[in-house]
Amino acid sequence: MTATLTWTHLKRLVSTLACDVREGFVEITRHSLAVIGLAVVGMMLTLLARPGLQQQASETLMGWLELRQVAQTAFVETITPSAAARSTAAPMQDLSSDQVAVTRWLSSKYKVSPEPLAALVAEAWALGERSQIAPTLILAVMAIESRFNPFASGSQGGLGLMQIEPEAQTGALSSFGGRLAAFDPLTNLRVGTRLLQGLIHDTGTLEDALRQYAQASGQGNNNQYVDRVLAEQKLLDNISKGQKTALSNRNHGGLPKFPEIQM
Repeated sequence: MTATLTWTHLKRLVSTLACDVREGFVEITRHSLAVIGLAVVGMMLTLLARPGLQQQASETLMGWLELRQVAQTAFVETITPSAAARSTAAPMQDLSSDQVAVTRWLSSKYKVSPEPLAALVAEAWALGERSQIAPTLILAVMAIESRFNPFASGSQGGLGLMQIEPEAQTGALSSFGGRLAAFDPLTNLRVGTRLLQGLIHDTGTLEDALRQYAQASGQGNNNQYVDRVLAEQKLLDNISKGQKTALSNRNHGGLPKFPEIQM
């Protein structure tokens, strides 16, 4: 009888202990999730209250994206491997005089720091030589599509500087690290330029190519989009040519005529 009672009590004890452990585990898990949730909310409030931390977070993401970049795919035929390792910021002294003038004007108009823009301007010039597309046209498309915001997201899925659509550009983005590579400025610039180059080749005219590009990126009025891009390109061309003319006049002893740049 004593042995029977002892065994019964032992089973009850084990059962009670198991229930207590299970309930304790559930309670600990619930509290842990609550703590994680509070930590996330606290982090978001901190980022909102301190814009400097947002910039630091963006730079951290950009660093991760650069590390994700792998071997380059062909742009037109080939792209130099060193282009992938190029920084998304560049010193102004590395640019030509016309590139400096364009960079400063864009920096003033779109409220973007000159150094990141300098890297984009230099890359636009390099891609322009390889693709036979005017670098000012490439910059004009970026200006209209995203106002040079590398983290811009469109209503129809376009991402980054040139609002490329990741699902439509899976093959091009895969060699740069996947979908998130659309937020890498140089990757976005190369993929978007290659897309524009293909549209120009297929349609036969720049205007038709821009209309199709507008449709792909989710722009509303295609004709208005074409007018805006071409107007922006003309303005950048005038700034670039004006700087070259001013430099030429200076070298020949004439009076330089600098283009008006709003500061």
